[in-house]
Amino acid sequence: MKAICWFGKNDVRVEDVPEPRILDPRDAIIKITSTAICGSDLHLVDGYMPTMEKGDILGHEPMGEVVEVGSSVKNLKVGDRVVVPFCIACGECFFCRKGLFSCCDNSNPNAEVAREMMGHPTAGLLGYSHLTGGFAGGQAEYLRVPFADVGPFKVPNGLPDEKVLFLSDAFPTGYMAAENAEIEPGDTVAVWGCGPVGQFALRSARMFNAGRVIAIDNVPERLELAKNESGAETINFEEVNVYDALMDMTSGIGPDRCIDAVGCEASAGGSFDGLLDAVKTAAFLATDRVHVLRQAIYSCRKGGTISMPGVYVGMADKIPLGAMMNKGLTLKTGQTHMQKYMPICFDKIEAGDIDPSFIITHQVPLDDAPVMYHTFKHKMDGCIKVVLKPDMAMTTGTMIH
Repeated sequence: MKAICWFGKNDVRVEDVPEPRILDPRDAIIKITSTAICGSDLHLVDGYMPTMEKGDILGHEPMGEVVEVGSSVKNLKVGDRVVVPFCIACGECFFCRKGLFSCCDNSNPNAEVAREMMGHPTAGLLGYSHLTGGFAGGQAEYLRVPFADVGPFKVPNGLPDEKVLFLSDAFPTGYMAAENAEIEPGDTVAVWGCGPVGQFALRSARMFNAGRVIAIDNVPERLELAKNESGAETINFEEVNVYDALMDMTSGIGPDRCIDAVGCEASAGGSFDGLLDAVKTAAFLATDRVHVLRQAIYSCRKGGTISMPGVYVGMADKIPLGAMMNKGLTLKTGQTHMQKYMPICFDKIEAGDIDPSFIITHQVPLDDAPVMYHTFKHKMDGCIKVVLKPDMAMTTGTMIH
């Protein structure tokens, strides 16, 4: 089968690889009908995530049709249409029973490696390095899904892929980010980063009855989408000082809730601390650029909450803990507990509260993935979200604007 494979920094290739097979009675095999490129995938392509190996299959936002199930999988049958969450959960451990599925104790076969790096292992994640289990990802024609009796979410045939695909990651991630922000009716919510997760965080903040949402980015089409889809006020960080702008917009109080939807590769934006981050990561003196987190800590009102759905991968420095502590801020983080939030977000789609397909700008065949990684990374051609279609002929890829 064809699959999108990592071979090193900025080296993504379409390769012929063996089709997956059932390895455990709780496995299922999915024929992929749609899959997507996520901003988190760029952390792998840019070399930020450790423990990647040449030939690793990328991708953690897939959906498709069940073509085979293990003997212990009783909730799925061949022919079922499913969205596959990026995190793998056993459903039985201490954390799964608490609904903390991305903290699952039993789904990461490389738990000891993760324990050494982080103190405790995370759950296994699809297509996201050997630190999180070394599982093959979903940017391929077929996918093996471990613990398939817990993970895949069945969707009805009447809904197009584009409307439900982002239940695999981006929509629940933005929704959990808004929930973690502890939004109260009428609150002002600032969101750094207006990629797909940021867009869903803005829309979700509205669902939690935020009074104002403020979108912060430097890409005009992202800011325009945030304005049109979420009624956001916008800040282009290349044109104004973000802290000063937020103080002006909130009469000096600051946003009630701040959401960091950027993560470890924050743009310097011309700031001294951001430039220092860039130098240190380039020299391998740090792994994460945390300019956005610093800015959120300084900007958030006293007693406010910072929510961090943006992915961080290792060590960072010069985080203003004094400001955070003395201002009485709350910080809530975490990989999304997908198995909890997928049904919640699906209900929002069915109720007509949101059509997640609004973020799609490009639909292309799997063969075009290397080109689209470059386009997505460099924010070219108005690219906000790429959907890959394994069955689409190479000459019929469509750009949606």
